[in-house]
Amino acid sequence: MLRRVLIANRGEIAVRIIRACFEEGIETVLAVSEADRRSLGAQMADRTVCIGPAAPAESYLDIDRLVTAAKVTGCDALHPGYGFVSERAELSQACADAGIVFVGPSAEAMRRGGDKATARALARELGIAVGAGSDVVGDEEEARRVAEQVGYPVLLKAAGGGGGRGMRLVERPEDLAGAWASASGEAEQAFGDGRIFVERYVRRARHVEVQVLGDAGGNVIHVGHRDCTLQRRYQKLVEEAPAYDLPGTVGDELLDAARRLIAALDYHGAATCEFLVDAERGTYGFLEINARLQVEHPVTEMVTGVDIVREQLRIAGGEGLSVGQDDVRPDGHAVEVRINAEDPARGFLPTPGTLERWGVPQGRDLRVDTACYPGWTIVPYYDSLLAKVIGRGADRDEALARVRRALRHLRVDGVATTAGLALDVLEHPDVVGGNVHTRWLEEDFLAGWTAAREAEEVTV
Repeated sequence: MLRRVLIANRGEIAVRIIRACFEEGIETVLAVSEADRRSLGAQMADRTVCIGPAAPAESYLDIDRLVTAAKVTGCDALHPGYGFVSERAELSQACADAGIVFVGPSAEAMRRGGDKATARALARELGIAVGAGSDVVGDEEEARRVAEQVGYPVLLKAAGGGGGRGMRLVERPEDLAGAWASASGEAEQAFGDGRIFVERYVRRARHVEVQVLGDAGGNVIHVGHRDCTLQRRYQKLVEEAPAYDLPGTVGDELLDAARRLIAALDYHGAATCEFLVDAERGTYGFLEINARLQVEHPVTEMVTGVDIVREQLRIAGGEGLSVGQDDVRPDGHAVEVRINAEDPARGFLPTPGTLERWGVPQGRDLRVDTACYPGWTIVPYYDSLLAKVIGRGADRDEALARVRRALRHLRVDGVATTAGLALDVLEHPDVVGGNVHTRWLEEDFLAGWTAAREAEEVTV
């Protein structure tokens, strides 16, 4: 069992991990930058340690500083959360070299699973459908040849990272050169890995993922699937569990495919296998493995009762999973909405500033994961996520209604947020009816929504 954990992250996920550690009886040390000394996580943790200035490269992205912070504070484990260096095999290896337990997969499992090209090759070996495209391509010309073979439009995707970085949609051959330079450059900057592969772009697709847990005893279980189709620039806005109205046997096939993928990696911890589903054709293709905790894990927790972060801690501590596959019985439906400090009416411009008011709704089957409080200053150095509002219902309609009601009762002053946009999205007939695809928000919704907001301002 773990005794003391360094949390190498910030914001709402740091608070989430602190709460899980409290439930497990584990001491917490929070690594903070100078900008986060007064954060809610810093106030909740048993101890804080400053790892550097506000700049991420000199604090949360510095592996040496994180491992050193864990060692000098007597931690026997390190939890990376999500984002930052959570998917860097170098951090897992550095922890192992320092005799610190990494709350996540081994460096080898992360290299095999977290690398998109390697994971796609593994899926093919296991007979799991993979979207048309390539393995890693060596240069722009090779990418062009692949694109001509599979047909435009195509996606250029970073092999060594995620979160939409290093990803570009290429509609026409003449756009490929610029997209290649942009995608590979961003991937190199974000992940230290500029490798790119090419994938056929499916216009009307759904993004569905499967939560998986594996322990050192060889036990691998899925914890159901989620729908993450509503996205802007490959960043998720709304997530649901379970994924609704999947065609035929696709749902069961995804669950089985995800379990087999993770079992083949000798993977210890939480992982998510992502798939692209063509609902019209009833087909799917494997996309990637996220070798870490996902932002949207709460929707799965709400319908299954499985505490994914506590399971991570148990697995890392050598205790093994506390649940078996037969214990995972989804009950009802859950919807999660991300609230960011951004102004959607002004091109989603980040809105740092001080929260003059922060009031979150409370209710049965309603959960708000946040690190916000009145007086907290949102700084411009990090991701703009303020909170996740998660509602559960007996069915999808009830879950959507609960989250809509929560958004109407959310009170925020001091910074602009995406809460109003999220409410309008959840009220749209296409969303209520489940008639959306991964580009719906950008192609079918935002232009009209922005025009309506501008007309309102002119009227006022």
